[in-house]
Amino acid sequence: MVMLWLSVSLAVLLVAYLMYRYWQAGKENAVLVEQPPERRMIVEETDEYGVIRVLEENGYRYLEFGDSFEQSCVLYDNPLYLKYDYTRAMLLGSLCHAHPETALFLGLGAGSLTEVCLATLPLEDVEVLELRAPLPRIAMQHMGMSDDPRLTIRIGDALELIDSAETADLIYLDMYSDTGPSAGHLAWGFLTKCQNKLNLGGWLIINQWATLDGSPLGAALLRGMFYRHYWEIPVKEGNVILLVPSSFEQSPSIPLLREQAARLAEELGYDISYLIDVIRPASE
Repeated sequence: MVMLWLSVSLAVLLVAYLMYRYWQAGKENAVLVEQPPERRMIVEETDEYGVIRVLEENGYRYLEFGDSFEQSCVLYDNPLYLKYDYTRAMLLGSLCHAHPETALFLGLGAGSLTEVCLATLPLEDVEVLELRAPLPRIAMQHMGMSDDPRLTIRIGDALELIDSAETADLIYLDMYSDTGPSAGHLAWGFLTKCQNKLNLGGWLIINQWATLDGSPLGAALLRGMFYRHYWEIPVKEGNVILLVPSSFEQSPSIPLLREQAARLAEELGYDISYLIDVIRPASE
């Protein structure tokens, strides 16, 4: 009965919060309509889930779903440059693992995070589960993503495909539509399956919306499910990145993170170590 009440309460919370964020996005989109003409259309397609478009402005290409709901941003001449802190924080989460060989991406977007991870981590096998069939082609043709031989992309709903996915050292959960996060971001069963797909020593990295007090959406559910044994990286885009280990014996090694971040700074030409300073325990 308690679990049923909690599930219903979380569902109500999610619906209310999605309505708030959608209303907020609508206000922002009213400004986007009036943007200067230099933001030009690169491509626009429609699938069963709605509109997918790529726009360009000042060298950046933006992936949008629906009514100007921005999903990703790529510097086209340098696809390894991550503009937003939420993708940088997800990359930082990767560095919790000293030598990751396998990765599973739940949601591809423009492929920018996948591209950076393939370029900078010792990955040998990467699997992507992506809902929308046109996205991999659009990402490769228009967003600078490479067709890497280590990469396997399967099209379909990750909530259904997760059972057949390979286990991985790193799992990235970033499934968003033009109305907000997928139900999987707050689904007990799905999140449990994600954590169970981690290899020993692995990390589940979740891009979660933040609530008005700065805690992740569904914080009560997450605390109960992961027994408060996870860490958070709040970012300025209004998201919180969660770092969930495969076992209670794991915790982020700050010296390892600093060492790895310094290595990435040399390879990528920009520094993500400032995000180490804002890592915090699970929100109360």
